[in-house]
Amino acid sequence: MTSNSTNSPTLQSEATAAVHLLDDWFDPIEAGLRDRVREFIQVMIESELETALSRPRYGRRPKTPDENAEGPSGITGHRHGHRSRSLLGTFGRVEIALPRARLDTAEGKTTEWRSTVLRVYQRRTRHADSLIAGAYLAGTNTRRVRRALAAVFGGAVSKDTVSRVWRKVKSDWDAWNARSLAAEPIIRLILDGTVVRVRLDRKATSIVLLVVLGVRDDGQKVLLAVKNMGGETSQAWCAVLDDLVKRGLRQPQFLIVDGGAGLEQALAALWGDVPTQRCTVHKHRNLLAHAPPRLHDEVSADYNDMIYAASAAEVEERRRAFLRKWRLKCKAVADSLEEAGDRLFTFTRLPLSQWKSARTTNAIERLHEEFKRRIKTQTVLPSAETAALLFWALLAAGQITMRKVDGWQTLTEKLADTPIDLAA
Repeated sequence: MTSNSTNSPTLQSEATAAVHLLDDWFDPIEAGLRDRVREFIQVMIESELETALSRPRYGRRPKTPDENAEGPSGITGHRHGHRSRSLLGTFGRVEIALPRARLDTAEGKTTEWRSTVLRVYQRRTRHADSLIAGAYLAGTNTRRVRRALAAVFGGAVSKDTVSRVWRKVKSDWDAWNARSLAAEPIIRLILDGTVVRVRLDRKATSIVLLVVLGVRDDGQKVLLAVKNMGGETSQAWCAVLDDLVKRGLRQPQFLIVDGGAGLEQALAALWGDVPTQRCTVHKHRNLLAHAPPRLHDEVSADYNDMIYAASAAEVEERRRAFLRKWRLKCKAVADSLEEAGDRLFTFTRLPLSQWKSARTTNAIERLHEEFKRRIKTQTVLPSAETAALLFWALLAAGQITMRKVDGWQTLTEKLADTPIDLAA
């Protein structure tokens, strides 16, 4: 039996040629700079050691100062050779002769000197790690990062290096998940979920990321939580919300949700008296699902006329007109609208300038779209935890930014006491 391999010699030669395509673009400035990097780093570390020993290299032991004198007592240790250290930076890879020394202690013993410039076991500069992680977050997989940064690092970055750099981000992720929220002036929450595919037990599996955005009293949106769960059940949402409350999150003044039953139940148990807005975009999709395709344009036109009316009174009037028309034309559409109740119109209790930002969960939807665009090249993420971590890292690294909500200047104003009249 013969085997057909997809890695033909022709394809391999083309890939090799692509990698070395720009190898002959010699830059004397870059070459000269990189030649002097090793010398510069050596001088930095040697200067640090001279300060620690209170004498230059080959310096003699100074005379012992008077016992009553204050300050350092001259020599505080001794050198004992060098150790070779490989360092990868944006300047490429260099081999450094790291000086070694023993420092005297107050107990009369000695301890190994450690450089603060080049940390123990450090093999890459922080800027190099930032560049590698940034390229990964920009939407490339580990192998493509290696090819993309080959010219910068002189081909010294492997896919394993990218993976190790990414694992270092996890310590920041753990700290972010444990941070206190007591000082956060959160007055509004936006809650929604998104589905991603990850590898579980060596099989591609769909999981749900539950995302919670907070809106501060100055209007700035901030990510509060992103958790990987099996689904959008009430138990899953309760776990997310309980964790936020445990870390000090105060009761918000307004909630915006997608309308899922699990989330509604979790919020009713925790913050049942907080005004809640059901996403008008999600309800629009529900209405279209209850109507035959030939009526979709007509349903959308009537629904948008109602939702985007200029005042609460107009919203009431157009809602009644919508129900009268569609009870006769397609009762399922009218029933779906009535099912949402007054939660679909809670935004009308807010100042008019806030209506645009309060009607929908679009703030999270935009994050979902950008997140999925970034992971498109990977198809299936390696694990469920990686999915949540990557979502957070895109925001933490500034790859995705969030602006203030529309109408933030009026966020401190109280909601109107009376919702719209639902009598049809």
